[in-house]
Amino acid sequence: MATATTLSEQAYRELALNEEDRFWELWDGVPVEKPWMSIEHNAVALYLGVALANQLDRRLYRITVNGDRARPSPRNSYIPDVIAISAAYQDPLDRRALGIYTDPLPLVVEVWSPTTGDYDIEAKLPVYRTRGDLEIWFIYPYERTLTARRRQPDSTYTEERYKGGIVPVASLPGVSIDLDALLDG
Repeated sequence: MATATTLSEQAYRELALNEEDRFWELWDGVPVEKPWMSIEHNAVALYLGVALANQLDRRLYRITVNGDRARPSPRNSYIPDVIAISAAYQDPLDRRALGIYTDPLPLVVEVWSPTTGDYDIEAKLPVYRTRGDLEIWFIYPYERTLTARRRQPDSTYTEERYKGGIVPVASLPGVSIDLDALLDG
């Protein structure tokens, strides 16, 4: 649900922290509640987060599922379904503060849901690319596919589509995801 009020970044942060049972994003200065997601969407995001966390050293990386935000500008903050965050980036932050990240993240994942349709691809993909996020995944549970976009040294992105099997997480060395197991969950 969108409100008609435009907020400053500080007012948005206060809203998001004070209404912990709601997931507020910021779209061009307007707070917009992230819609409820399908059972399949939530399961895929959660199991992916667990699979990533189980392979990572917590001293080096943290995983959040539908919690922290990728911030492309003071007027925009989005809640990706799953993100990997460098511990060195997160550790200096106030633990009581809202997790909002302006620097590029190693991995940003969106899972397709009937409630968001293609919005994530159309609106968020260009933003994640502009932010310089290292690896951007879109998972389509009903098609049983994953599209991985990986940032190259020249700032372009390659794109690879997986229809099963083991998917390497290039931005997290030594980490891979069994797509079939993830989607069979």
